[in-house]
Amino acid sequence: MRPKKLFAIQCTALLTLLSIPALQASAQSSNVQQRITQVVDESKLTVLKGNTYPLARPEYDQGAAPASQVMETMMLGLNRSPAQEAALEKLMAEQTDKSSPNFHKWLTPVEFGKQFGPSDQDIQIVTSWLASHGFQGIEVSNGRTVIEFSGNAGQVQRAFHTPIHNYFVNGKQHYANASDPAIPTALTAVVTGVVYLHNFHKKPLYVLAHARKSASTGSPSALYTFAGGCDADNNCYGVGPTDFATIYDVAPLWNAGIDGTGQNIAVIGQSDVVMQDISAFRNVFGLPAKAPQKVLAGTDPGIVNGDETESDLDLEWSGAVAKGATIMFVTSTSVDISAQYAVDHTPLIAPVLSESYGLCELQIGTTENGVINARWQQAAAEGITAVVATGDEGSAGCDITDSNAPNPQVAVNGLQVSGLASTPFNVAVGGTDFNDFNNPTTFWNTSNASGTLASAKSYIPETTWNSTCTNSAFGADAETNCNDSANNQFQWTVAGSGGVSSCTISNGASASSCSGGYSKPSWQVATGVPNDTKRDIPDVSLFAGNGFNGNFYLVCEADQTGGQSCNANKFNTFFPIGGTSASTPAFAGIMAMVNQKTGTTQGNANTVLYPMAASQPGAFHDVTSGTIAVLCQANSPDCDKAVSSDTFGILTGYNAGVGYDLATGLGSVDAANLVNNWNSNSTSPNFTLGFSPSAITISSPGQSQTATLTVTATNGFNGTVTFSCTNLSNDFGCSFSQPSVTGSGTTTVTITTVAPSALAPMRRPPGVNGGTKAFELSFIAIAILWMAAQMKRRRWSAVATAFAFCCLLGVAACGSGGSTHTTGGTQPVNNQPVTVSVTDGTTTHTTNLLVTVN
Repeated sequence: MRPKKLFAIQCTALLTLLSIPALQASAQSSNVQQRITQVVDESKLTVLKGNTYPLARPEYDQGAAPASQVMETMMLGLNRSPAQEAALEKLMAEQTDKSSPNFHKWLTPVEFGKQFGPSDQDIQIVTSWLASHGFQGIEVSNGRTVIEFSGNAGQVQRAFHTPIHNYFVNGKQHYANASDPAIPTALTAVVTGVVYLHNFHKKPLYVLAHARKSASTGSPSALYTFAGGCDADNNCYGVGPTDFATIYDVAPLWNAGIDGTGQNIAVIGQSDVVMQDISAFRNVFGLPAKAPQKVLAGTDPGIVNGDETESDLDLEWSGAVAKGATIMFVTSTSVDISAQYAVDHTPLIAPVLSESYGLCELQIGTTENGVINARWQQAAAEGITAVVATGDEGSAGCDITDSNAPNPQVAVNGLQVSGLASTPFNVAVGGTDFNDFNNPTTFWNTSNASGTLASAKSYIPETTWNSTCTNSAFGADAETNCNDSANNQFQWTVAGSGGVSSCTISNGASASSCSGGYSKPSWQVATGVPNDTKRDIPDVSLFAGNGFNGNFYLVCEADQTGGQSCNANKFNTFFPIGGTSASTPAFAGIMAMVNQKTGTTQGNANTVLYPMAASQPGAFHDVTSGTIAVLCQANSPDCDKAVSSDTFGILTGYNAGVGYDLATGLGSVDAANLVNNWNSNSTSPNFTLGFSPSAITISSPGQSQTATLTVTATNGFNGTVTFSCTNLSNDFGCSFSQPSVTGSGTTTVTITTVAPSALAPMRRPPGVNGGTKAFELSFIAIAILWMAAQMKRRRWSAVATAFAFCCLLGVAACGSGGSTHTTGGTQPVNNQPVTVSVTDGTTTHTTNLLVTVN
């Protein structure tokens, strides 16, 4: 066949293939049925109930806002037809079903909108109605879940039949609609309501560190010190990135190159940040230099006090865990606008999204609950894992403690959950605390490692995060303790949040108006999950303590530390903090490593997390102690008061327990076991691993130490497993008392060291693998020989052949040799992980033993 003719055929075939998506999109659009069938009549209105912000109260009302008051980025929520909703649910089930041809076939935002959004005709009718009232910037989202628009207070009052008033709340000026809006009844066929007719913003979910002890003096300790100390040894132990990696078993992933490299994480914000703070954080903790990328999703918000701290925390800690990931900072004047942009932008910004803001279902209101649910549903269908904080109010999700207000601050709205975290399409992350108040030196060194400032020794047992007077540290009788004025500084609602979705429909203000709640998803099945027919949160938890037990996260923010950047030699340049605002970006970092390891994105990760609780229990740390119940005002909803003379009672939930619970979900995670076994999720026979003790100390080089490795069979596993040690240098030895175990069993692992003056062969530089390099260079040589054979000029063929021959000689040289030299024996190390690999020939699991050599 002649080249020109072949080229023409190839071009024709390519054009045909490229035209298929366009033909499909056209068919999808034309098949969507129009649902607005009535004429839009402004005299026939429907009131959209539950669309007034709860703080738009008469006591805060400053009167009508001027008609010229600018109102940016309001949104109309759009719904789907029942047939579209059923088709979407079917597709999403198939996207997470390994046996389906649609498994992990994610949609783009545009594809999502064409298949599951209103028809072109309906969109045209609604946008024309908005334009007729003078609104500008009318923009239909790609996913066709919302229509954004801007205008002023006068236009809003005329179009939505509600006045806009000014409100002065907590020292700040706001505007909001004073009553529920109304729209022409004809539009309700596709419009669920209007949101953001106000400029009240979601609350950041971080909590400043607050020590339990309050003596007047103290001395410097690991990473950060409160005056008077925190723990029983008068020290506070701040958590840095390498501490976290040790505690939650992230280090083996880093050592294996699984650190988020090549992955993007979207952090949602509503403030700008000083990028130098993030650079200082990464530098002082020994992380690779990698600045976040700022994505402006609307008007630049500038630096916003409070929100800047939230964003610093989220940016620093998502990158502290996934230290090789690219952090995309999506910000605007509102986290709602930022989140919508991150989910709807084409191309997608990141397959993992972290949001650490919240507001309870009741106060969000009916329409916005629907908008948020649709947003995370679209994200899941696109393969995005939305990771959202459950909150820092314990079981009282509506009663956020104001750090500037005096205590007592008590719950008055009953048992509630965050509406940003309670949808069936996001991973809700709760909080735990380390249970080390009385024995901190078991788990922490009192000095920091050079370069990383690490001081954690191993995993630390966990309890619920509860910095309130209901904590059992004050005694067994929570009601008595919470009515004791001596505990005033803990008479507040500061604890990890969880509970049951129950208020997706309400008037936005009163708990008595609550109804609805999201139905329990089909995947939410695990030991301990309540039989309540509703969506329960959290799904998982990680450390979120704010100093009650002496531990907290460390953040770099010069605006909070007198203008000083983090300095390893000045502990007061670190900002101590806690909250699910920290556990959430940390878990987002773990999910980025899941994506790197598996080579694909996950969408709603809960479809894997819950089955893993049964098939891979070693991926979780079950948290079984503590409560997230908080004090409440007598006679308020769900408030249990046993003593009539007491001022305060205790909310009726929730306690930690075996398996899933409403305080900590499935528990915290072992990152290495979670990531390495992500694709092993099944109910097929398997096994888990555990060391006792998890860390050993060898007194001096030349000595040895042992630990017991337990293999636990699950789901009827009865195979035979063998053991091996990896990542050991030549001056360490590893042996097993039992070379294999069938089913469940134990083996004693002995780690030996080399005394001084021993000889050891010279080793290759770290990361250089002779076999691999030989293969690569051989492949290059063969490729060059092949190209040479195609050339017509013999002299070029000869040159290429000679070059290839030289490459092969280089490989031979690189792979040979190896002299020896005299060493001083095994060098002292501190908590060096020794990875033990256990396999039955098909399934391989790894676990780490931490080794210290004095």
